Amino acid sequence: MSAAPPTVNPNASLIASLNSANSSIANTGNAASGASGSAATTSASGLQNSFMTLLTAQLQNQDPLNPMDSGQMTSQLAQISTVEGINQLNATLQALNTSMTSSQSMSAATSLIGHNVLVPGSTITLSSGSSATAGVQLSQGVDTLTVAIQNSAGQTVRTLQLGSQQAGVLPITWDGLTTSGATAAPGTYTFTATATQGGNNVPVTDLSYGTVDSVSLGSQGASLNVGSLGSVSLSSVAMVK
Repeated sequence: MSAAPPTVNPNASLIASLNSANSSIANTGNAASGASGSAATTSASGLQNSFMTLLTAQLQNQDPLNPMDSGQMTSQLAQISTVEGINQLNATLQALNTSMTSSQSMSAATSLIGHNVLVPGSTITLSSGSSATAGVQLSQGVDTLTVAIQNSAGQTVRTLQLGSQQAGVLPITWDGLTTSGATAAPGTYTFTATATQGGNNVPVTDLSYGTVDSVSLGSQGASLNVGSLGSVSLSSVAMVK
C-alpha cells in the first residue's frame, strides 16, 4: 500500500510572495530618508497596493479547512502600517530640512544688505574725485599679476602692475589716473587681469565691486541685488567689505 502524499498548503506560494513584498516595502521605508518625501510616498503607495492585492488573493484562495492564521495577517497589516508611518515621517523631515535651509540662506543674504561685496564680473566704476575698486581671485600664488583697464571704446587707459601675489581674493584699487597721469572721466570701465607663475599663465577670476541693495528669494535660493551688477547668487560672493 503506497504512502499518502504529504499535505501541501495551497496558500504557501501566496504567503511566500506576501512576505517577499512586505520585506521589499520595509527596505524601501528604511531607505526613504535619503529620497524626497513625495518620491518615497509614491513608492510606498505602489507597494502598499501590491500588498493589498496579494492579501486579497490569499484570502480568496485560502483552504476553508485550513484558513490563514489571523495572527499572521494582523502582523502583516501592522508592518505595512509601520512602513507607511515611516514614509510620512520622512516626508515631514524632508520638508522641515528644506524650510530650514531656505530660512538660513535668506537670513545670511539679508545680513549683507548695505554691505559692499566682490562678485564675479569685469566692470569697475569710477566716480568723480575718487578711486575705483575691483578685485581678482587667484587659485594659486603667482609671480606677476597685471590688470588692464579699458574704456567703453575698448582702449586701455591704464595698466596696473601688481607683481607677485598669494592665492586667494585680492581687492584692487585704481586711483582714477590714466597712463599719462591725467584724471580719467567718471563712468564704468572694464578690466582684464592676467597672471603668470614660472612663465606659465595662471587662471584669474575677475571680480566687480558693488553694494547689496536688496535680496530676492527664488527657486534657486537667495539672490543679492547688487546695483548695476544685477542679481547674483549668495554663493558667488567672493568677499564682503
